[in-house]
Amino acid sequence: MSQFMVEFELPNPFPEKLVIKIPSQRLVVNQLLEDGKIQSYALSIERDRLWCVVNAEDELEVIRIIGEFPLIDFMRPKITELMFNNAVVMRVPSFSLN
Repeated sequence: MSQFMVEFELPNPFPEKLVIKIPSQRLVVNQLLEDGKIQSYALSIERDRLWCVVNAEDELEVIRIIGEFPLIDFMRPKITELMFNNAVVMRVPSFSLN
């Protein structure tokens, strides 16, 4: 499994049709994060760039994954395969019955 950085260019200002789809975008992104298909998801303060790290076998799978985004019609993606991506993994401690 490889990791890919996907940088999206977003329209500025956001068209109303994009704004309406933001809640459904968040739901899809949260599910992809939970499923481990996306490692991270970030938006610039200017709201004109969005980045995500995608876990996939190849670029075709990345395209399939980001194709699930409700906002994909408003985004211009640039996909780059990563050599590595260092990140802190937050772990929840195991629950003990003791």
